[in-house]
Amino acid sequence: MVGDDEVTQRATVDDGPFLPDYEGACTSNVVGTLLEDPDAPPSWFPDGLAGADQIVLLVLDGLGWDQMLDRWSLLRGLPLMNRAAITTVAPTTTATALTSISTGLPPGEHGVIGYRMDVDHDVLNVLRWSTSRGDARELIPPESIQQDVAFGGQRPPVVVRAEFRDSGFSRAHLGGCRHIPYRMPSTLVAEIAHQLALGEPFIYAYYDGIDKVAHEYGLSHFYDTELVFVDRMIEYLVQVLPAGAALVITADHGHVDVGDRIVNPAPEVLSHVQRQSGEARFRWLHAHPGAERDLYDAAREHHGDTSWVVTRDQTVDECWFGPKVLPGPLRRLGDVALVPFEPVAFEDPADTGPFVLKGRHGSMTSAEVLVPLMVARG
Repeated sequence: MVGDDEVTQRATVDDGPFLPDYEGACTSNVVGTLLEDPDAPPSWFPDGLAGADQIVLLVLDGLGWDQMLDRWSLLRGLPLMNRAAITTVAPTTTATALTSISTGLPPGEHGVIGYRMDVDHDVLNVLRWSTSRGDARELIPPESIQQDVAFGGQRPPVVVRAEFRDSGFSRAHLGGCRHIPYRMPSTLVAEIAHQLALGEPFIYAYYDGIDKVAHEYGLSHFYDTELVFVDRMIEYLVQVLPAGAALVITADHGHVDVGDRIVNPAPEVLSHVQRQSGEARFRWLHAHPGAERDLYDAAREHHGDTSWVVTRDQTVDECWFGPKVLPGPLRRLGDVALVPFEPVAFEDPADTGPFVLKGRHGSMTSAEVLVPLMVARG
């Protein structure tokens, strides 16, 4: 646990990857604490949870601990909360981390083991739930990828954007929950307050604005403005909490400002590659049969100066995805991963969007792995 007045830990190439604390202070263990024994939380949990008769868990997509501390002087709502730094999961990407939060499981068990996953030699974009052939909700049913129930089967209200309600990814990580759609940030707060007034004992809410701004504008003054906006929203939400209720905030990952530092994998590397999956800061390379060792050696030679170059076996042996990786998730991994420690992103022509992303995540640096865990009481 890291206090806000301490020097933030930052991973370097000499330190190696900043790996999740799956046995302790990790996002995968937050919901279990909230639902199973909130009156006796573990030592890594901030004060304020014990005795709460209602709990709101609000996930702020893209809010890293490092980025929050760098802008602490701008904030007045988040400083009202007790706080600690915890780790998210690997890779540090929304699809994987949100599924770990909702199921309480490491990625190696729940199976949503990346943003773009190899599923029977086709690459599934989890957030869009699509492949190169289009919508994949029938071809690859979400329930076939992620079969564990969310929130211990308690079916709480989940306050999420209206457009996410019927998505494949929502089915995969929030299946069976009661969806409470919102369209504007103000109605997110209003819906949370309404569910509290109805007496709901546990409410899950998700806001994606910080992540969207970081992706499009990087960690610039646009990011500062968005964080101040969210901070004032939190300030109001804390003010309207009913007596006895607790607000718990965490995030799925932090961000690195990559800008235009986009790297094409070297031709000597791509000559051994059948296809790519993962994302720009956790790029899985799938080797031609028999070329696994040549691929690893070429990747080390050409990209070892910017990235941790690791094999699938190494990530499993070192528990990157949790203490165990089940057969289904294991099949979705590539042979070699490029995981940058420098602020670069690896290009894959098949991984496209409406604009070039400036803020990125996915890798295992402290800026991406450390996220806040915060508690306030009504």
